[in-house]
Amino acid sequence: MAASSRARVLDLYRAMLRESKQFSAYNYRTYAIRKIRDAFRENKNMKDPVEIQALVNKAKRDLEMIRRQVHIGQLYSTDKLIIENQEKPKT
Repeated sequence: MAASSRARVLDLYRAMLRESKQFSAYNYRTYAIRKIRDAFRENKNMKDPVEIQALVNKAKRDLEMIRRQVHIGQLYSTDKLIIENQEKPKT
């Protein structure tokens, strides 16, 4: 994969994770982050430029879908789950 293509894919990956962290619902947020990480790990050794481009196009469509869903989710607020209110352990 060319350096510019690799950088573009990494930017897309980061954008998808960043947008997914905006989900107000804990379950949607964790599910989206897990699915994005799994999908990118599964395809990290892809060599065929045509397949890479197809996956990039799909990821761009998915990013737009995530943005729409985050926006819709913010219109309808819900109470936080118990798991979200717990104090994070110090590392």
